[in-house]
Amino acid sequence: MTLLRMCKNLPARMPPSLTVGNNALSVFVSKNAAAGVGLNLCGARLISLATNDLSTMSAVSNTFENVKAVILSAHKSTTPREKVNFYNSWAGNYDQDVAVLDYRAPALAANCISSHFSGAPEAAVVLDVACGTGLVAKQMKQRGFGRFLGVDGSDAMLQVARRSGLYRDLKQCLLGEEPLPSQWGLCDVVVVVGALSVGQVPVGAVRHFCRATKPGGIICMTTRSNQDNLEYKATLERELRQMEQEGLWACVEVAEEKDWERAVSEQEVGYISGAVYLYKKL
Repeated sequence: MTLLRMCKNLPARMPPSLTVGNNALSVFVSKNAAAGVGLNLCGARLISLATNDLSTMSAVSNTFENVKAVILSAHKSTTPREKVNFYNSWAGNYDQDVAVLDYRAPALAANCISSHFSGAPEAAVVLDVACGTGLVAKQMKQRGFGRFLGVDGSDAMLQVARRSGLYRDLKQCLLGEEPLPSQWGLCDVVVVVGALSVGQVPVGAVRHFCRATKPGGIICMTTRSNQDNLEYKATLERELRQMEQEGLWACVEVAEEKDWERAVSEQEVGYISGAVYLYKKL
């Protein structure tokens, strides 16, 4: 999942989470799709015509079509602040909804990290950027990691992550607009799942991820490979190669994955693909 920008003191993909603003985000799900729930997200307020928040929309009937409508509504959010509002409203049903999408990025990233990390995973400090509700940390915990720090743009997502009990510390950050928390020092692993995509975190933020990593530490990032994200992905890969040429890190693995998540665009069917990138800081 989970997304996504960087830093205010807390309480911190697709897809990790990001934005708030004055423009209205309107979400409407048809009567058949979600029992007639109409919602308006305007600034920091969520006004529900039939319920109290957007999470009720998918809770009414957590089907693929309903989840698809929720995700497509996020594309109407054009500023970082508007996106944070959207993710705040989605936090309560995020985990259930991405399960409907068969969202595999958290597990794929955790597998990649686990296969290349040479130290003791239980001692490694892991910075989970755009941590959302904690899906990546849950996957990494199953693989022996346990010292997690998390940042995310959505306070509501961070509240869910805090309740998981997985994180030693969480902070709210607007990625690309604010620096990562410096008080944490350098980390053994930095992982960014779901946030690096068009309309989410700007490509230039990857330099912050490198700076937050210890020499010899690893940085794992993901992005989608669907049609709407191809231009962003190409720009991202140019930046990753440029940083390698500058001697900042070395590429360990790039894995293209065919079945990333179920497609939600009208132009795509079945599953979209995605990519996992793993770099070692020099």
